[in-house]
Amino acid sequence: MRFRDIKKQSKLPKKASALVADYADFLDRAKAFVTDIFMIGLPVALIIMMMFGYDETKSAGALDVIVKDKKAITNAPNPTASIVQIVLIMGVHVLLWRKDGQTPGKKFAHIKVVDAKTLKEASLFKLILRFIGYFVSVLTLGFFLGLFRDDKKTLHDLLSGTAVIHTKS
Repeated sequence: MRFRDIKKQSKLPKKASALVADYADFLDRAKAFVTDIFMIGLPVALIIMMMFGYDETKSAGALDVIVKDKKAITNAPNPTASIVQIVLIMGVHVLLWRKDGQTPGKKFAHIKVVDAKTLKEASLFKLILRFIGYFVSVLTLGFFLGLFRDDKKTLHDLLSGTAVIHTKS
């Protein structure tokens, strides 16, 4: 191949291999998270209270157990209630993410969860992995990783292969 031909090829426009996305920033994600605590967390807490009784609301939380607070010894949490609560919260999140990529908080913040490579609907496996990744993000402060990345992905996004982008509305 002649140099002149190589030079012509280099001037040709390259195909865009990466999809362009408007990634959601930390504040939009935080706004969605706080909204979801009220819109998903409180109803689930009421269901747990109805299933296991009012006394369950006074029991120690996971943080109390981890830091070995006095409350964890005197008012130990019911493991069954804790597991049911986590399963309910996970079920609601994954179901809503699968349905249209949004929980109520994400809808309020005009953001949604998508597959990081295709920017389309994420698979059920990735969404379940994303929810489990929340726990890893909490333990390692991985929620703040998005503050330092161009694509604003947090640890649970990186672990699951998902991204959070702005919606058009």
